[in-house]
Amino acid sequence: MPISPAAARPESASRPVPSRPVVPAARPLVSSGPVPAARPFVSPGPGPAARPAAPRPVPAARPDPAAAPRPFPAARPDPAAAPQSPPLFAVAGGQLVAAPRSAPGSGRAGRRPSSNPYLRLLATPGARAFTAGNLIARLPMGMFSVSAVIMIAGSRGSYALAGAVTATGLAATAVVAPFTARLVDRFGQARVAVPATALAVLGSLALVLCVHYDAPAWTLFAAYAATATTPNTGGMSRARWAHLHRGDPAALHTANSFEQAADELCFMLGPVLAATLCGALFPEAGTLVGAVLLMSGVLVFAAQRATEPPVTSRTRTVASPLRTPGMPALLAVFLATGAVFGALEVVSIAHAGGAILALQAAGSCAAGLVYGSLRPARNVRLRLLLCLAAMTALMSLPLLAAAGSASLPVLAACLLVAGAATAPTMVTGMTLVQRSTRPEQLNEGMTLAVTALLGGIAAGAATGGWLAEHAGTAAGYAAPMAAAALALVIAGAGTAGRASRAG
Repeated sequence: MPISPAAARPESASRPVPSRPVVPAARPLVSSGPVPAARPFVSPGPGPAARPAAPRPVPAARPDPAAAPRPFPAARPDPAAAPQSPPLFAVAGGQLVAAPRSAPGSGRAGRRPSSNPYLRLLATPGARAFTAGNLIARLPMGMFSVSAVIMIAGSRGSYALAGAVTATGLAATAVVAPFTARLVDRFGQARVAVPATALAVLGSLALVLCVHYDAPAWTLFAAYAATATTPNTGGMSRARWAHLHRGDPAALHTANSFEQAADELCFMLGPVLAATLCGALFPEAGTLVGAVLLMSGVLVFAAQRATEPPVTSRTRTVASPLRTPGMPALLAVFLATGAVFGALEVVSIAHAGGAILALQAAGSCAAGLVYGSLRPARNVRLRLLLCLAAMTALMSLPLLAAAGSASLPVLAACLLVAGAATAPTMVTGMTLVQRSTRPEQLNEGMTLAVTALLGGIAAGAATGGWLAEHAGTAAGYAAPMAAAALALVIAGAGTAGRASRAG
């Protein structure tokens, strides 16, 4: 773009042009090409008509305010948008200004973090992928036992045989699961979970074949016992959260609440899905679909290596988490809490059918999500005592409804409210397990808690069933309330003993 000279008045032809070069007025424009340099005037040489003249002094150039170059304004930094790349320059209003390469707030840095703690939790890199795989793998946990009972009872005509087979599988899981978790801690989740799941799936397929071809009864026990190698996918997921958010109690509190709500959701949907498949298709459909979901979910979960906790090399033999101070009392609390679940399940089925149990799981799931949005407790042991006291009080509602011969909707509402205390209790207990266990033994510690829970479920189911048969279902509802009170007493004694040792 040509640059026009300054607005200077031209002199007459007879007046000599000053030998000093004319400086063009600076205009704040950006030209599309190089700006030509000003050419100084060269006076002609002496000629015949040239008459020497006395040199006249060159007057000092007066500064023209209109033509004087104005300084470029300094670009003001915008604290809201910090461009990652150097700025571009552009002309705006006849002045050179600096412009960012991207509009403020157009990138990730300009987004505000969500106020929802669960959305912030799932925004963790890699969290959604391993959560999706874990949910797929966890859903069959609520399908296998119901599918086995329907399949065995339908073909052999004996609910006693079906119950004995599932009880054997539960006992085998309680024995094998801690060893599987120890291998996971030592060699990594992916290297152990995939082959362990494959062995469990083979056990489920063997059970289907034994039932279908009318094999001897002992083969049913052996086949279902082989499913005990199923890894604790919930514990592995909690271990990943603990690794990703170590040092952040608020995020860990939300993660534990989310995992507990996922447990309740899977155990609420699993039996319904199993019963639907076995009834609509064929008796073996529930077990087959559950095996496919379990294997697929574990493969997706194990493929997320970026979020897998690293394996810590052990230079010496590490003692079992059972020897950690306070851990035995905590596992006893889980044992009594499992008795609450087992007794409540059997008594409710005997009193009103299995469909009513979905309300208790729904109440627990909703309470877990709400609990996760609250601030984590400073004194976790005191919070556990409060949760157990609330669970003991709420478990009296089904007892009062059944003893007072209340209608079924009233009992359903009582079960919905009673379930509101179970998820907070489990979340707080799992938080204590994580804090009481070494990082390199986290899977083993949480699996021990789940094993104690399963043992309590078995004991509670047996106790509740005996009471429902010999004393009536109204008296049977006293079993879950008594188990909750026992858990409260054990936790209180453990807290008191810890305080006395500290003092």
